[in-house]
Amino acid sequence: MVRALRHRNYRLFFGGQGVSLIGTWMTRVATGWLVYRLTGSAFLLGLVSFAGQIPILFLGPFAGVWVDRLNRHRVLVVTQVLSMLESFALAGLALAHIITVQEVIWLNLFQGAVNAFDMPARQAFLVEMVEDPEDLGNAIALNSSLVNGARLIGPSIAGLIIAVAGEGSCFLIDGFSYMAVIGSLLAMTVAAQPARRSEQSVLTDLREGWDYVHGFAPIRSILLLLAVISLVGMPYTALMPIFAGRILHGGAHTLGFLMGAVGVGALIGAFRLAARQTVLGLGRLLPITAAGFGASLVAFAASHQIWLSLALLVVTGYCFMQQMASSNTILQTIAENEKRGRVMSFYSMSFQGVAPFGSLIAGAAANLIGAPYTLMIGGAICVVGAGLFAMELPTIRELIRPIYAQKGIIPEVARGIQAASAMQQQSEE
Repeated sequence: MVRALRHRNYRLFFGGQGVSLIGTWMTRVATGWLVYRLTGSAFLLGLVSFAGQIPILFLGPFAGVWVDRLNRHRVLVVTQVLSMLESFALAGLALAHIITVQEVIWLNLFQGAVNAFDMPARQAFLVEMVEDPEDLGNAIALNSSLVNGARLIGPSIAGLIIAVAGEGSCFLIDGFSYMAVIGSLLAMTVAAQPARRSEQSVLTDLREGWDYVHGFAPIRSILLLLAVISLVGMPYTALMPIFAGRILHGGAHTLGFLMGAVGVGALIGAFRLAARQTVLGLGRLLPITAAGFGASLVAFAASHQIWLSLALLVVTGYCFMQQMASSNTILQTIAENEKRGRVMSFYSMSFQGVAPFGSLIAGAAANLIGAPYTLMIGGAICVVGAGLFAMELPTIRELIRPIYAQKGIIPEVARGIQAASAMQQQSEE
């Protein structure tokens, strides 16, 4: 289950990232609660989330081109330093009691621009940290378990700290937590990677990446399903303060428990994936978990009992983590290496780039029809999207199968190809 940790660079990254992500989740919860406390507006909750993610949509494609050209290790060091400075800026304003929603929006825009480069660089660098391709799927699953373990711990700590010391303390802790991942990156022994020179313009490389993603049905279909879920399903996180306060009649600690429940489910899902020995079978998980995610959101939106809401959010976290991590693993496995940065930038766009529009729409819709009905509609659309993907699954399998065979993921097919090739060489001789 933890075989990817035998790679030193990944082990360093895993440890540093584990500390940093707890701080990141603390900041997410604290930001939502701060905006809700200052304004009480569902629309502004959606707008702040929109500001933090919209740069990924517009900068993501160009970021993918540069990630394919630049040293990914150095890109990550720079993005982590910039993220640390953003958290310290939030902390300074909040602790001085002069922070406004406008400043939160501008700082979230800055962080979104940093993430546009950080996310594809992080995903593409994973292949360089884990030298053995057979451990790649395990590394992705462990990374997901790390994210969701932090999702479990971070919000719970944030709820307590907000109640005792205010949101600014969460931002300050987050700023210091970045030092762990920066230190782990600097401690790595990374082979010198020369800049990947390209005779083509950035726009030409961008078009090449788009043609590859759009023209290959498995990648296109996986990204479309992820985009639908991110657009209409993921905004539940932006609306969570409303459910904690108005629907369940709780406070910051209730919000922490709700987000922690999502983390519990996601962590269970990550462990399940980490225990898998092969990527075979992940394809059929995509529509199943997408439908489960949507159905659990519909049920959560109808709940008025804290115990039932917590239980349903465990299911929500489990299904989304499995869907997201399985998509990531399949894409990393089938993508051509020289286009990996661009593929993962489109993954980032589908995962987080379209989410701001969902947050903005969800915030406006919640003001008009209420948060529960908004979430029910989004969950229902996720179920429909899962059904459409399931109809395309046979075609997707046929296109992916030769790639898996070539990489030895389907041993019996790979042996057959090798035997046929050997027989052909013998006949030619």
